[in-house]
Amino acid sequence: MARLILFNKPCGVLSQFTDKGTGDSPRATLSDHVAVPGVYPAGRLDRDSEGLLLLTDDGKLQARIASPRFKTEKTYLVQVEGAPEDAALEALREGITLKDGPTRPARVRRIDPPELWPRTPPVRYRKSVPDCWLEITISEGRNRQVRRMTAHVGHPTLRLVRWRIGEWTLDGLEPGAWRDA
Repeated sequence: MARLILFNKPCGVLSQFTDKGTGDSPRATLSDHVAVPGVYPAGRLDRDSEGLLLLTDDGKLQARIASPRFKTEKTYLVQVEGAPEDAALEALREGITLKDGPTRPARVRRIDPPELWPRTPPVRYRKSVPDCWLEITISEGRNRQVRRMTAHVGHPTLRLVRWRIGEWTLDGLEPGAWRDA
């Protein structure tokens, strides 16, 4: 039977088990948090993003979760700079054209600031620039897609937390912790 692990990836952790980067100081990786042999990430989260990362030992399940052709929905809680107007949100809902082509339509809504753990390092705060939280659901997963989408409509992402992948959620899972699905 396939093993599936839900992991709450903290900010600053690479979505891989080894650091092939250059430099004298190694960066944090999955191996600092998940000591389970034979599992691999089904998809990725950028080093500066947080939240749900699924790990499995089943290659077919990994492909089904990560491949855009299966259209697995992923929901993100996104803190953006500024206060997006309805036109910006509508553009995201209709799909926008990025450098690597058009995005599929996203589900987007404004939300109250969620009750999340403190981020390390903290998000920069600017007294003169407001921020806003959005819930964004996409069914593809290009490199830094949500960040590029919000920047495209004039509201750069300050904090990005993936809350849900398909039927699996981050609910009740602290940063750096994992559990079997």
